[in-house]
Amino acid sequence: MSFQITVEPSGRTFSADSSETLLAAGIRQGIGLPYGCKDGACGSCKCKKISGTVVHGEHQAKALSAEEEAQGLILTCCSTAQSDVVLESRQVTEEGSFPIKKMPVRVVSLEKKSHDVMSVIMQLPATDVMKFHAGQYVEFLLRDGARRSYSMANAPHTLDPAAPKVELHIRHMPGGKFTDVVFSTMKEKDILRIEGPYGSFFLREDSQAPIILLASGTGFAPIKALIEHMQHKNITRPASLYWGGRRPSDLYMSDWVEAQVKAMPNLTYVPVVSDALPEDAWTGRTGFVHQAVLQDHADLSGYQVYACGAPIVVDSARADYVGKAGLPEEAFFADSFTTEADKAKESN
Repeated sequence: MSFQITVEPSGRTFSADSSETLLAAGIRQGIGLPYGCKDGACGSCKCKKISGTVVHGEHQAKALSAEEEAQGLILTCCSTAQSDVVLESRQVTEEGSFPIKKMPVRVVSLEKKSHDVMSVIMQLPATDVMKFHAGQYVEFLLRDGARRSYSMANAPHTLDPAAPKVELHIRHMPGGKFTDVVFSTMKEKDILRIEGPYGSFFLREDSQAPIILLASGTGFAPIKALIEHMQHKNITRPASLYWGGRRPSDLYMSDWVEAQVKAMPNLTYVPVVSDALPEDAWTGRTGFVHQAVLQDHADLSGYQVYACGAPIVVDSARADYVGKAGLPEEAFFADSFTTEADKAKESN
């Protein structure tokens, strides 16, 4: 059976079969529902059900608690419609989602940015160029059917039409099915398969609000793409990047950021290190990166926040900025980097 799904306040509608999730149906029909992990782990797709009946599949309690479910909140990535449904999602606006494509990619270069971060440049087919928003991600399709997601670290305008290339920042997870290969046997000219673009993490250009960019570790990758996009489009809204890592080496492209700050008068940069050792000789900000934002901005009611990286950082930021600093819920945009190990831990 097929049901009509309406998203308020935009009034956008789409149809969903009872056998597919609301998110899958929305993606298929170009409706820009917010989402991140697509499997009930991160909570990015959470929205309010105004009317109708849905059935939830498996999901993690931190993504949607029993209390939230009782209040009518749902996760579109793991809920299926049993009737016509009306949702509220203020992130859904005009049409403009890009088509999702499967394609082969060729490894152009592998460059270690730190002991556990690899910059991987992949060439896309020039004959069928993938269109995407700065900040979105692609999924690698592995031979056993598994998928691994990585954000693109460059903005679309940087793609050479004759030889379009995307940049990915991949952190080594020891024992990781994909990252062990990246850090051991992957080489230039290898061919892989990807699918994309995915994700609702991109700059909302219909606002003039000042921006907080919050990154932990390789969560910097999509933030880098946003900064490139802002510079290219001459977007001069004040933007502050807070980038956190355990050690200074985790801020693996600080020099690049410093160069952008010189070129973009509206951009400021606050690097934050949580576990510096004496040999690091670190003299900058210390502690947790999401708290550094609150130390500098007690009132976030007029801001937009774009947060990316470890789930603990994204989740803490969302709770504290909304609960303590007055950030409107709909002004928090996130891409939570949930690893396969995180998912396995939560489901045990």
